Amino acid sequence: MLPETPMQVTSENQTVNASPILRLWFEAALVAGKWEERVRLTIADGNVSRVEHGVAAEPGDERGSVGIPGLANVHSHAFQRGMSGLAEVRGPASDSFWTWREIMYHFLDRLTPEDMEAVAAQAYVEMLESGFVRVGEFHYVHHDCAGKPYDNPGELAERICGAAAATGIGLTLLPSFYAHSGFGGLPPTTGQRRFVTSPDEFARLYENAARCVRTLPRATVGVAPHSLRAVTPGELERIVALDKEGPIHIHVAEQAKEVADCVAVTGARPVEWLLDNAPVDGRWCLIHATHMTPEETDALARSGATVGLCPVTEANLGDGTFPAVPFLAQGGQIGFGTDSNVAIGAAAELCQLEYSQRLSSLGRNVLAAAQGRSSGRSLYDLALAGGSAALSDPADGLGVGNPADVVSLRCDYTSLAARERGDAVLDRFVFGGRSGYAVDKVWVGGREKVSAGRHHRREEIAVSFRRTLQRLLSP
Repeated sequence: MLPETPMQVTSENQTVNASPILRLWFEAALVAGKWEERVRLTIADGNVSRVEHGVAAEPGDERGSVGIPGLANVHSHAFQRGMSGLAEVRGPASDSFWTWREIMYHFLDRLTPEDMEAVAAQAYVEMLESGFVRVGEFHYVHHDCAGKPYDNPGELAERICGAAAATGIGLTLLPSFYAHSGFGGLPPTTGQRRFVTSPDEFARLYENAARCVRTLPRATVGVAPHSLRAVTPGELERIVALDKEGPIHIHVAEQAKEVADCVAVTGARPVEWLLDNAPVDGRWCLIHATHMTPEETDALARSGATVGLCPVTEANLGDGTFPAVPFLAQGGQIGFGTDSNVAIGAAAELCQLEYSQRLSSLGRNVLAAAQGRSSGRSLYDLALAGGSAALSDPADGLGVGNPADVVSLRCDYTSLAARERGDAVLDRFVFGGRSGYAVDKVWVGGREKVSAGRHHRREEIAVSFRRTLQRLLSP
C-alpha cells in the first residue's frame, strides 16, 4: 500500500505540505472541556487556530451535528486483528491467556511483512471509524518466520509505519524488547523466536523505528520492554535508557500466574518490584496492572504513571478486573487500548470498563466523577487525559493550539436522536450500543479520514485484508 500524499500548498502564508485552512461548524461541540453551542473551529497546519461559539454557519463551513475530540488508543498489537475469532473453541483443559498465547504463536508461523501491513491497515481503519485518532503500537514481532532477522532489520516496523501512512491514523511506535520466556532469564521458547533480540540488536531496531516515524506527520517513538518476565533487571535498565524523552510502556501483572512466578523468583509482586527498581514516572504506561494489592494500587497512583487498560481484551482473555475505583480515588490516571483487537471500538472499551466495575461492586455509575456527573463524560475525560499522557501527545481535547483531531457524531442516528446535547451525548455514545455507527466524520490533524462513517480507503484495504486472511487461514 502506498502512503497518502499530503496536499501541496504554496502560498506566502502556508508552506509546502501544510494543510489548507479548514472551518468546521457544529451545532454543539466539546471544546476545552466545556460544551458550547454553534461552534466554528478554524484549522490551519493541522492545529486548531481559532474557536468561536454562538455563531451561525457560513458558506464554506463544513457542518456537523456534534463535535468531540478523538481518542488515543494506548495499546495495540495490530497483527492480532487477523486472529479475531480463532481462539473461541474450548480446548481439552481449562483455557486461559496461556493457551490463547499458543494459538497466537501458531498464527505467526506464516505471517509475512506484506501480511503485517495488510492486517495493521485494516485494524487502523476500524480504529478511525470508531473514534480513535492515534494508536500506540506495541510492536514486538521483529524477525521472519524462522526467527532470523530480515535483511532490513526494521522491515516489520516500516510495515507498521506504512499502514499508519495509508490510513492516516496518528502513530506512536513502541518497539518492544523481548529476550526471555520467564522470570530469572529463562531461555525463550520456539514460539517466541520472532520476538527475541539482544540489547544491541534492539538498539538498532529502535533507531530504525525512530527514523521510520519521522516520515509521518506527528508520529512519535518510545520503548517497550515487553514485560518483567521477558527482560532481566539489567536489560530493563538498558532498554529504558535508549529513549530519554518518549513514552515507556510495559505489560505488568496481567495474570495471577505471572504474579506468582514473579514472587517466586524476585520475592516481590510485579508492580511492587517495578516501583522499587525502575524510575517509574509520568513517562511510563503500565499495561493491564490487573493484579495489585491495595498498597501497590496506591503507590502506582502516586507515581504519576498511566495504566493502559484494554477492557475488551482483558475480558476476552479472562485476565481479571482492574481495581479502578481505589486507583482513581488516589489520583491515578488511566488510558484505553484495544490490545488483541479481537473487537475494535473506542466506546466499547469505555463501556466494558464501567460494566466490569459494576459487576465487581454490585453498583451502577461506579466511575462517574461525582454525584450528578455523567458516566459517559467521566470515562471520556479519563480516556482523553490518559491517552495524551501515555502516548506523549498534546491532543487532549479541542482547543486553540491543539491538534485538530476531531470526531463528528451523527445525531440523527437512532441511539443519539432523543438526547443530542451535552454529556447525554457521551452517555448515549458509550452505552447506547453499536455506538461506532454514530461516528459520521473523523479528522486527524485537520485531514478528513472518515466520512459517512466509512474510512476513505476502506474498500481497497478490506480487499487486501480478506486476501491475506484467506492465505493465512488456509489448510
